[in-house]
Amino acid sequence: MTNMKANVVLDAKGLACPMPIVKTKKAMNNLEAGQVIEVLATDKGSKADMKAWAESTGHQYLGTIEEGGVLKHYLRKSSNDETIEKKHPNVINNEDLEKKLASANDNIILVDVRESAEYVFNHIPQALSIPLDELDERLSELNRENEIYVICRTGSRSDFAAQKLAEQGFKKVMNVIPGMSKWTGNTTGLNN
Repeated sequence: MTNMKANVVLDAKGLACPMPIVKTKKAMNNLEAGQVIEVLATDKGSKADMKAWAESTGHQYLGTIEEGGVLKHYLRKSSNDETIEKKHPNVINNEDLEKKLASANDNIILVDVRESAEYVFNHIPQALSIPLDELDERLSELNRENEIYVICRTGSRSDFAAQKLAEQGFKKVMNVIPGMSKWTGNTTGLNN
């Protein structure tokens, strides 16, 4: 599995419904906004439960992987991304980015700054995964001459990343809004 990082792993194996959710709720309270939890469960109904619970509480259900009878559910704690004021001046909308990617311009780099688990389940095929907290160490992977488009779920983390890149001397940086939450173009990953 490529680089599936969770901040917390919760073992709810052997527990019947509704215990996996009860335990997940408790663990979620101790997570910081934006962190990812991996919940291990053996209750087959837990996938539908996790998804429904996440949707009703505003957390993000990323997906589930089944390995040897164990369901690994990935959820991301909601982080009021939507309310943060966006400060990077250069933005592009999803549709325009889709057109740019279709024109197969080699000078475009699309950087996905979501958590690695979000990326693994669903991402744009051309996107390079650099989670926001790894951006500083991985600047050398990016060429300052290229057009860089930064995407996240809602445009907030990408806004922050775009500001960071601009501060580091990257001249052609665009924040993609509204980002993956409303992306209708091609995607690849475990959820597809």
